[in-house]
Amino acid sequence: MIPLALERTFAEQLEKNKRLKFTRNFRLVQSPHTLGTYNPDWAVLVQVDGEERLYFVVETKGSLFTDDLRDNEAAKIACGEAHFKALAVDANPARYVRATKIDDLMEHC
Repeated sequence: MIPLALERTFAEQLEKNKRLKFTRNFRLVQSPHTLGTYNPDWAVLVQVDGEERLYFVVETKGSLFTDDLRDNEAAKIACGEAHFKALAVDANPARYVRATKIDDLMEHC
């Protein structure tokens, strides 16, 4: 599946799920790293106790296997994972997830 088709399908799946609100992540969440600034694809909000909060930061890829990615992409994702792990100080922090479909997110709910 070509990347734009994958992202379109992912967005359609998000739109159908009433529990989730999302935005295409045009610099809403940035992760600085040695390769420059990395902008994951999606910011997904969930309603918790009557308030929306950032629940997932999502990178959509055609495969969940690191070996299937270009070296530069794999390095950016590794930096993003480390960045959001370091920020995970709250009891329920935003999760950084690599996904090919919405079911990959729902495994983390």
